[in-house]
Amino acid sequence: MTTTDVAIVGAGHNALIAAAYLARAGKKVLVFERAVRAGGAVQTREDIFHGYRIDVGSSAHILIHLTPILQELDLARYGLEYIDCDPWAFYPLEDGRSIFFYKDIDRTCQSIAAISPEDAEAYRHFCDDWLPISEGVLRAFLSTPTPGRIAWTMMRSGGFGGRGGMSKLQTVLGSYRALLDATFRHPAVRAAIEWIAAQSGPPPGELGSAPLAGWQPLYHRSGVKRARGGSGALTESLVRMIRDHGGEVHTGRPVRRIVVERGRAVGIEVGEDAERITARAVLAGCHIAATFGTLLADAPEAAPLRARVANLRIGNGFGMILRCTTSELPAYTGSAAPGPEHRGLQLLCPPAPFLDHAYADFARGEPAREPAVVGMTWSAVDPGLAPTGKHLLFAWAQYHPYALSGGESWDRIRQREAERILATVGRFAPNVPGCVEQVYIQTPADLEREIGLYNGNVMHLEMSLDQMFMFRPLPELSTYRTPISGLYLTGASTHPGGGVFGASGRSAAGVVLKDLPGR
Repeated sequence: MTTTDVAIVGAGHNALIAAAYLARAGKKVLVFERAVRAGGAVQTREDIFHGYRIDVGSSAHILIHLTPILQELDLARYGLEYIDCDPWAFYPLEDGRSIFFYKDIDRTCQSIAAISPEDAEAYRHFCDDWLPISEGVLRAFLSTPTPGRIAWTMMRSGGFGGRGGMSKLQTVLGSYRALLDATFRHPAVRAAIEWIAAQSGPPPGELGSAPLAGWQPLYHRSGVKRARGGSGALTESLVRMIRDHGGEVHTGRPVRRIVVERGRAVGIEVGEDAERITARAVLAGCHIAATFGTLLADAPEAAPLRARVANLRIGNGFGMILRCTTSELPAYTGSAAPGPEHRGLQLLCPPAPFLDHAYADFARGEPAREPAVVGMTWSAVDPGLAPTGKHLLFAWAQYHPYALSGGESWDRIRQREAERILATVGRFAPNVPGCVEQVYIQTPADLEREIGLYNGNVMHLEMSLDQMFMFRPLPELSTYRTPISGLYLTGASTHPGGGVFGASGRSAAGVVLKDLPGR
């Protein structure tokens, strides 16, 4: 029988970050992943199209650069290198004009001024007003959530306790559509920021979603960065770091059961032979529905929470993505290719009501007839991703439901929906789809099958106000501890949610270390 300090279920990036902190602290750590590759939604494959390195989950790394994780774990020592993509976003108008978002706010305002001088000044004030609020949210995201801590952090950092505090709070509790409509005049300026905010899933009119747009000033701090060699380079460096500190990462080894005895998690059973791994603590980094619905299915101690976990809103997916190989970069109308527009996120979403129509289709259980798209051409900044003279185009699109109405099947309509996505890109770059040579399609159903994202939701659970902070995933589970002694949680199902952030893994490791004395 194998014995360890901490047995970790799953090898997504949060689980690996937690494992890295625990191993660095001298704990014996064993990580078990059902898939043949570590990383979950942070991995890059070379077996999809010959000569290309294709991400199958995340591509842009933003949030993790607002944390100390990369420095604390010294991941550069383990081969991790980031490319700074500036301008970090590009918003083309259909008449050939465009807006560039740079890390430098002054340059961004100059770009906005070419479209709308009054909105350039409004953007500067918007960033100034929302920076302290967003910094407060960030501090809350980087700590273990409790009602008192969240309230204190927000009041101290966000200015809610001073003059105009109630007005600020009212704005925060509103929608990002209302916030942007009240702030900017030009439809293109509103649409660009709105489409960035929509990446977390909630639609523009959802109450409590205003901070998704209010996060904008922090993008000027973090920018958009790209791991050289692909998104999976982050995973690879974490695995090397864990092993260098005596930990083990086992892939192709699914955990079948979390073993609970007398109210305490004492280990896990792994593989077809149900090999027993005895542990002082178990950290579950998989989806919360898998933890309570499958791994704890026979544990009576989990029964009081099992039904409530089953009622959490996973959502009906919200997007799909194409991984395209191309003969050339998208040639955006009014731009010279290659140009700065290819360095960061390409925001392909005409002004309202375009996104509203896409969401209305989604709400009916239908894919958006005209989807909004984020284009990404990472081969422009990292040529090693593609053969000489070739390029990659990734196209993330919204909104696309996991469960389709009328008995429709994703297997039947996948090609049609891919063509619709490319049509949106072609609306701004006329050489698309003509330059596209191969397409790897990931529908919401594929995202579930390939990388374990329930209902195809890249955030695990809906990122609505009632499932955030001390409510994520449930109040009793929000501090990474569970009512079962020795069992802990991490991953996108927990605070602060989805994205390549790592905050959950870092915070969960801190909680485990506090509870696990000695070596």
